[in-house]
Amino acid sequence: MNKGELVGAICDRTGATRTVVDAIVSEVIEVIIYQVTEGNRVTLVGFGTFESVEAKERVGRNPRTGKAMTIPERTKPVFRAGKAFKERVNDG
Repeated sequence: MNKGELVGAICDRTGATRTVVDAIVSEVIEVIIYQVTEGNRVTLVGFGTFESVEAKERVGRNPRTGKAMTIPERTKPVFRAGKAFKERVNDG
């Protein structure tokens, strides 16, 4: 499912207009990205948590040449699914 399909599904379930739902979904995504970029954690109870973590410098290999190379330290976004989300996925 892509963003357009998500917006369509929300429209079908709520009866709201596509324009309004698209604007809300876009803003929710922007707020989450902004907060995680600022180093904050965003927790949506029952869904999951978005946050950023520091990945330390490490040695990796170039897949083409096999030559060892240093992968620099970086900050990366992480999503951890909440308990209710995990349970629903596992129950099928």
